[in-house]
Amino acid sequence: MPFAILKRLDRGLVRDVAALAAGILIVGMSFGAIATAQGLPWWQSSAMSLFVYAGASQFATMGIMTGGGGLLAGVATGLILNLRHLPYGMAIGGIYWTSLRSKLVGTHVLIDQSTAFALAAGDDRRRARQAFWTVGLTLFVVWNVGTVIGALAGQFIADPAALGLDAALPAILLALVMPSLKDRRTLLAGIVGTAVALATSFFLPAGVPVLLALVGLVVMWKGTGTREEAAA
Repeated sequence: MPFAILKRLDRGLVRDVAALAAGILIVGMSFGAIATAQGLPWWQSSAMSLFVYAGASQFATMGIMTGGGGLLAGVATGLILNLRHLPYGMAIGGIYWTSLRSKLVGTHVLIDQSTAFALAAGDDRRRARQAFWTVGLTLFVVWNVGTVIGALAGQFIADPAALGLDAALPAILLALVMPSLKDRRTLLAGIVGTAVALATSFFLPAGVPVLLALVGLVVMWKGTGTREEAAA
């Protein structure tokens, strides 16, 4: 049971999760405020955080939908971004795949952070299980609380541009991908995708250029084996 695991927590884990939760709270508030400022009712952004619970996908989907890309383009973008959860599940699925309730809850709180903390525990399955549930459940609560606070506060912001909220969405998305750009091949894929999106944005409907930017992934086509052979 996940809640039984949380009874005896490691102090170091609690400290790290608390620091992470503080940042997630701010991002959640930003998402709620931006969503409301863009015209979404507070309950829609809150429902998205409750049922989707994937920050990057939520920001991307909201950006496309409010930018005129339409529902299908927004949902497609969110689904594509969440495909990364498939290898996450294969890597640490054994940690929470113990009962029906654990499967349902664990799958929902399977995010970048909970996966990273679980993998950092190494071969110690008890610590990995504790880290996974602590991070996943804590951030789920914090993210949803932050969304509600931001969404309600956003109702009192008449002009999002006055506070820079119109620029907050791309800034947050950029911050999310910056660590990955340290890899040379990932950076090249991003440049190719950006070029395609910019070139097609002049004659295609909003949202479609973003999806076409995925052609940048062809740069990532070569497997790790090629790199290993080159290094040898």
